[in-house]
Amino acid sequence: MNALRYFAAIAVVIASASQALAADPVFPTGARVGMVPLVGLNKAKTFTGFETEDQGVKVLVTDLPAEAYGEVSNAFKANPGGTGGIKPESIETPAGLAYYTVENAKDGASSVKRYSMILPGPTFSGYVAVQVPENAAKIYTDEAVRQMFASAVIRGEVPVQEQLSMLPFKVNELSEFKNVRTLAPGAAFILADGDEKTGFEVAPFMIIGLIGQTAANPEDRGRFAQQIATTIPGVRDGKITMSEPVRIDGQPGYETRIEATSGKDNTPVTIVQWLRFGAQTSLRVIGSSPRDEWTKAFPRFRAVRDGIQPRG
Repeated sequence: MNALRYFAAIAVVIASASQALAADPVFPTGARVGMVPLVGLNKAKTFTGFETEDQGVKVLVTDLPAEAYGEVSNAFKANPGGTGGIKPESIETPAGLAYYTVENAKDGASSVKRYSMILPGPTFSGYVAVQVPENAAKIYTDEAVRQMFASAVIRGEVPVQEQLSMLPFKVNELSEFKNVRTLAPGAAFILADGDEKTGFEVAPFMIIGLIGQTAANPEDRGRFAQQIATTIPGVRDGKITMSEPVRIDGQPGYETRIEATSGKDNTPVTIVQWLRFGAQTSLRVIGSSPRDEWTKAFPRFRAVRDGIQPRG
């Protein structure tokens, strides 16, 4: 009998451990928000989040600016009854107090339920959106979605290699930049010595990504490069000081340099933009540095640029 009790106790421990492991939060690739997905939900293939095999139930996970959570919290306190028949609810999560709403909607001709939740992060607001079609509502009930929301957690950092694995190109050199942040999952990211709290502009940083435009004809590339340079975010009083064709990894490209001010402190900066032209898209590499740090920053920018290669 003692032996039976011993093995029974072992079985209970194993069962409990298995349940705990099954309930571990899952982070979609590249996301800083994770949760325990409901049964039948797996990591989505075409967006950041989870979905059922038939792609009927979708759970989108993303970041919002840090101030978004405070705005929602203030609106909830000012009008706890909600508006338009949609009443916000609060829910405790491991990340802190979150707010969510539930509404009936249409996805084409189909009736769906949509759930939206916002939760606090250290330098951002986490956001989760769930869509459940009518034919799945008996399984993915209001209470089930609420339980999933209640499991939401936040990680302050996403492993660098996890972020880089999402890109359509390889990044072989990071030039000792301290922070890596995904800007558009699978499309663009930032390398920086600063962070969201200090502001990126006060130290050297780079933005690297693909743009869905190109200039196939050599005579169009200069004009195209200068037009694209005017869209660099956060730049004021920009003046192009140089713009000329270059070869980047054996492909046609263009280098443009700009003197400008940037950021809330009006930091004087020097910026370089490299475009590497492809058949339908262009690789865009932007390096920005406070003017007095430019001499040291430029070789770092160029080393990162030269370490970017197509995925085999």
